[in-house]
Amino acid sequence: MSLANPKVGFVSLGCPKALVDSERILTQLRVEGYDIVQTYDDADVVVVNTCGFIDSAVTESLDAIGEALAENGKVIVTGCLGKRPEQIRKAHPDVLSISGPQDYGTVMEAVHKALPPKHDPFLHLVPDTGIKLTPKHYAYLKISEGCNHRCSFCIIPSMRGDLVSRPVDDVLREAEKLVRGGVQELLVISQDTSAYGVDVKYAEREWRGKAYQTRMKALCEGLSELGAWTRLHYVYPYPHVDDIIPLMADGKLLPYLDIPFQHASPRVLKLMKRPGAVDKTLERIQRWRAICPEITIRSTFIVGFPGETEEEFEELLDFLDEAQLDRVGAFAYSPVEGAKANDLPDPLPEEVKQERLARFMERQAEISTAKLEAKVGTVQQCLVDAIDGDLAIARSKADAPEIDGLVQIQNGREAGLRAGDFASVQIMGSDEHDLYGEVA
Repeated sequence: MSLANPKVGFVSLGCPKALVDSERILTQLRVEGYDIVQTYDDADVVVVNTCGFIDSAVTESLDAIGEALAENGKVIVTGCLGKRPEQIRKAHPDVLSISGPQDYGTVMEAVHKALPPKHDPFLHLVPDTGIKLTPKHYAYLKISEGCNHRCSFCIIPSMRGDLVSRPVDDVLREAEKLVRGGVQELLVISQDTSAYGVDVKYAEREWRGKAYQTRMKALCEGLSELGAWTRLHYVYPYPHVDDIIPLMADGKLLPYLDIPFQHASPRVLKLMKRPGAVDKTLERIQRWRAICPEITIRSTFIVGFPGETEEEFEELLDFLDEAQLDRVGAFAYSPVEGAKANDLPDPLPEEVKQERLARFMERQAEISTAKLEAKVGTVQQCLVDAIDGDLAIARSKADAPEIDGLVQIQNGREAGLRAGDFASVQIMGSDEHDLYGEVA
């Protein structure tokens, strides 16, 4: 062990919810006087925060653990794959500790055992916002843990448990601290944002002298008081989602809705244990656009689900044509250990799943290209993420970080833009994913 301050390396894998878990562990490490280092050689111990949602994520997590063991030798494992300790121990019996998601106490106990802290309150000050793994100008705001749904393809409830909502005043105070610390965009995340507060019967709490229910709409109304962009992710399509569209039309929320529809065949949706009223879904999309014409709708879909027929896949393509969604992600169905869908009859050959995925993405690419072409000639408010040579790399209101497109501002450096700045951009060109323009 090094004679100076104890040093911890950190590997963070998985979704934004896992990223927030990593930020909380890193913040506690810094509070207790640990230095966070960037290389295996500099670290006295390495923490790996894993993902275990699909087979490729499990493989990536096991590979990361193996690499950390080979390069450093002292490895503490946490995160979703930690709910399957036997799988980790079988591959890597020498890890020091294994814990599941949100189990910050066990991680810290393992770090203390491997590497006792040397805290100096004068040297190890932590910013009020904690340690963040995102750029200074945006942050993920996790409002709950777990999920009450039992979708047949998903094992999240077995890993993260049932829904546990954070008190609304705690969330609003955290958001307030983040904005005071320079955050310009808040990305609201959970396993099921629409269900926020149902477990606590929408209990009221007070913030800034006003009562707010622990409910998605009330939370959004509170966040709108902070003056930052607020973007909603992982919104399950409950009827009360309709109530937040007027907030978008009024400029209180970004006109952006991340709502996973998963499929468009009523029979496949029933097998998935998802809502299956596709006609009503299309009606709602039309209604949302009538209320808020600016709205960007992002969704995700699974193709090649067990038993999916060619006709049912064509239903999905027809839905794409009718819905004209702005942003779409898709996955070929992958069996996940422990998922109920594994027991369904008529699994599809891998080549069929991949062929359907390619056709799906080709159809959506045509829609996306046309949607972006329609923005040429408009002026878009954008948030700058980085400067790259003469370019400023930015995002419009329609673009979430890392999953959507970008706006390349050709005269960004000349205009004096920096990361975290807002700019009005005249859109001059587009392609399948991105927009190009100059500061207006």
